[in-house]
Amino acid sequence: MNALRHTISIVALGTFQLGRRMKSQHLHGLLLGTGLGLSTIASVTYAQAEAAKVNRKLNVSKFMAEPITDSAVLLSDQDNMRHRMELMIMEIQADFCRALESEEFNGQKFKVDRWLRKEGGGGVTCVLQDGDVFEKAGVNVSVVTGSLPPAAVQQMRSRGKDLAENVKLPFFASGVSAVIHPRNPHVPTIHFNYRYFEVELPDGSKQWWFGGGTDLTPYYLDESDARHFHKTLKSACDEHNTSYYPKFKKWCDDYFHIKHRNESRGIGGIFFDDIDEPNQDGAFKFVTSCARAVIPSYLPLVQKHKNADYGTKEREWQLLRRGRYVEFNLIYDRGTKFGLYTPGARYESILMSLPLHARWEYMHEPKATSKEGDLLMVLRNPKEWV
Repeated sequence: MNALRHTISIVALGTFQLGRRMKSQHLHGLLLGTGLGLSTIASVTYAQAEAAKVNRKLNVSKFMAEPITDSAVLLSDQDNMRHRMELMIMEIQADFCRALESEEFNGQKFKVDRWLRKEGGGGVTCVLQDGDVFEKAGVNVSVVTGSLPPAAVQQMRSRGKDLAENVKLPFFASGVSAVIHPRNPHVPTIHFNYRYFEVELPDGSKQWWFGGGTDLTPYYLDESDARHFHKTLKSACDEHNTSYYPKFKKWCDDYFHIKHRNESRGIGGIFFDDIDEPNQDGAFKFVTSCARAVIPSYLPLVQKHKNADYGTKEREWQLLRRGRYVEFNLIYDRGTKFGLYTPGARYESILMSLPLHARWEYMHEPKATSKEGDLLMVLRNPKEWV
């Protein structure tokens, strides 16, 4: 059978090439003479295409683990946004994990934990701890379904979502998130999260939206690093809409503000939520561009600073700033709150963003003329970098 298909393919190709140099009636005569009518060739070509669809398999080796949704289901309906998003975030997770592993000195690897939840869905959590370059790095994918708890409904209504209370609201949520805490205080921490959400309303219709962002938290300010980081994110935004970067940069500055400290968590980046324009495909492509900008925005900074000298003073300052990071995540972060409110929540994955070590000192204030003071000045007065 394979030999016959090969012969037919060769004949079809030769016929096509010859037909370009012959009149149509001569071509028709040739086809009849070979016993291969146009309908026969069309039928074989269609059969081959259908067989290819059936036999196609997802190359899961490029991911950190098997996807949460069955591979055959993912391939059977690739226009389904749930499936497109899951494949994209699995790819982003694997690319980022392998990029970080390549920066370690002694071959440290991520521990991969694929988990399922009885309420529906699951996730893949990847954590690297006690590395030479990364003290703790967590990169998590989640693909979950269930019913929105009342607290989550109230949170979404406060953002303007038209969701009824006291009714069952099935939801689907998928996303990739990461927080990287480096060992060297001269290497900044990075956080990113890109997500897709669907809610089914009582009438059967659906509301959907995307959210996400990437932000940088340095311990010592390097203005060239800040410009590179923001320029990379701006380029990703500008591919889709030149109004996005300034709008989402300000949103990021506002969102990551630690109100009780009157300072920002870091030097910002981009942050957005409830994105449902220009259409579903366009919004997905925008989110994908932002997610793919993470590696080029961050890895050059790691490579630049991971071998820099530091001492006890720099380490203690790094731990103090990590304390601020913990305060924001546990008090203000919406993603953390949503995860903790969701029935069947996997707390180890939700709290993977927290560092291994942090520090608090009573009434600590660095000298205004110190390098630590330079950073604090920017954290209290966010600035434009590009």
